Amino acid sequence: MGSDEAYNFVFKVVLIGESGVGKSNLLSRFTKNEFSHDSRTTIGVEFSTRTVQLNGFSIKAQIWDTAGLERYRAITSAYYRGAVGALLVYDITKHLTYESVERWLKELYDHADPHIVVMLVGNKTDLESERSVPTEEAKDFAEKKGVLFLETSALQSTNVEAAFNKVLEEIHKKVSSKEVVRGSINAVTLKSSRAESEEEEKKPCCKNI
Repeated sequence: MGSDEAYNFVFKVVLIGESGVGKSNLLSRFTKNEFSHDSRTTIGVEFSTRTVQLNGFSIKAQIWDTAGLERYRAITSAYYRGAVGALLVYDITKHLTYESVERWLKELYDHADPHIVVMLVGNKTDLESERSVPTEEAKDFAEKKGVLFLETSALQSTNVEAAFNKVLEEIHKKVSSKEVVRGSINAVTLKSSRAESEEEEKKPCCKNI
């Protein structure tokens, strides 16, 4: 493992979606290459980091995972603050988790930076025989909404790396092209702008977002 300080950027990426779709296992598969069969419901917020090499840069991904349960929804504002990427996860075998995707997307755009990179993720492709959400339907929806799309299996480690890396790559493209010019720039270049970020937090306008 490389030194924690040996990175050019820190990108905060959030995992959102209903409870039980496999967000925690996607996180542990990507950051620790682990999978838990008796994964309990996440209470509150957990996060893990992993540094990846992309296009000659070291990018530290700070990935946040929260519960998809209604009773924990009060944490949204702080959870989304500073996020520059999001994986919106549903379970391909449970159509209800897919039906709530639009609501999660609205909540994300209400709270997060307008330039946030979003990927719709259909998880649990290892349960193909139980599929209730057609790939094409979800793909069309993602295209219509202008978000990325991929199907994954945290259990079999299918497309997990690809999903996270694609999101990080797109964030890096936006930062490099200066498309992200205000607000989240502090969030994505924490190594050089930590002081500025702290200043932002102290401003009265930011206390009750």
